[in-house]
Amino acid sequence: MRIERNICDRLIKHAREDAPVEACGYLVEKNGIISISIPLTNVDASSEHFSLDPKEQFEAIRTIRSLGMKLAAVYHSHPSSPARPSDEDVRLAFDKNISYVIISILDENAVIKSFKIRDGNILEENIETINQTLSSGPKE
Repeated sequence: MRIERNICDRLIKHAREDAPVEACGYLVEKNGIISISIPLTNVDASSEHFSLDPKEQFEAIRTIRSLGMKLAAVYHSHPSSPARPSDEDVRLAFDKNISYVIISILDENAVIKSFKIRDGNILEENIETINQTLSSGPKE
């Protein structure tokens, strides 16, 4: 996964602002580089799981398509646990074509990891951060 450094910073900021509730949202890419994050509401308002707001999801997908971009990942934070998929995360990973990004703010130094989850199998992806900004759009 290739992601702009400023997007990683936004994910950590979102995770810390929403804590102790899990933060969640979408990551959007064009030409293989994630350059937009779209924060969404965790309607469960829980520190242990999340559900995306369906109305916000619909609007986000419409925006992504209008920009000619692609949904690359669903992200969420783990306010008090490591950046690894929980049993629930694995069970609810329905889309085999996207990545699942987890931001752990358990320690002072936040950790971001990305996973492909297919049929209950978890494969951690490498994350390459890049310094350039390639596009503009709804980043917050």
